[in-house]
Amino acid sequence: MREIKASEITDVVERLCIEANEQLPEDIKGAIRRCRACEDWETAQGVLDKIIENFEIAGEEHVPICQDTGMACVFLEIGQDVHITDGDLREAVDEGVRRGYGKGYLRKSVVKDPVRRGNTGDNTPAMLYTEIVPGEQIKVTVGPKGFGSENMSAIRMFKPSAGIEGIKSFILETVEAAGPNPCPPMVVGVGIGGTFDKCALLAKKALMRNTEEPNPDPYYADLEKEMLEKINGLGIGPQGFGGKTTALALNIETMPTHIAGMPCAVNINCHVTRHKTEVI
Repeated sequence: MREIKASEITDVVERLCIEANEQLPEDIKGAIRRCRACEDWETAQGVLDKIIENFEIAGEEHVPICQDTGMACVFLEIGQDVHITDGDLREAVDEGVRRGYGKGYLRKSVVKDPVRRGNTGDNTPAMLYTEIVPGEQIKVTVGPKGFGSENMSAIRMFKPSAGIEGIKSFILETVEAAGPNPCPPMVVGVGIGGTFDKCALLAKKALMRNTEEPNPDPYYADLEKEMLEKINGLGIGPQGFGGKTTALALNIETMPTHIAGMPCAVNINCHVTRHKTEVI
């Protein structure tokens, strides 16, 4: 049994909150640059040039890539042979977010109550997702999620009779309805299966996957490719000004479900698809 102090988790979360907001993942930067090279519409080229300039400045000067520094979504894969000592796990994560958003001069965007509002002042609580896995390590992923894109996400409880065509239509319908609102080019996370809540989590976890790594199942890898092509055929383009690049990537995650259902969730992210991982 390996012991890990709660303070170690706090330190990692603090650091990742800052780094994720300042450093765009290499796969996302590469996808944006490749899209820029393929664009032949002058306005779209100009928008992508500004997006590239923006993430380069953010990385070099250590400032946030976007003013919406998001809700801190924290994913923990906790080894079953780990014992967390000297503190409460939830409090350790929230303290990391509190420190990170303070030291990083990141915007505090969390309200105390969904209806009555009132800012918490420190961007806590984190949206915490835990999973028990084999081993004696803790894998920490912080994915700040802005709400310009989160607000354009959707879930639908299909009957199995809807088939794959129903899912395809739903994905396209959701992206088309989003239009320019999520600051395209976007990354689209799709979750299929599980229950109402689980498929939404699958869609969010899909956004954390490297966009250069297709789904390991060839059937879903082909579906990812097909839907990305169809989305980019919508012509929404960078920031909604038209062009070939409406989405940088589409990732699908699946799991078993009930015989009577086929849940599907679409979680949209803007081009600032931020996430940073560290293993303790």
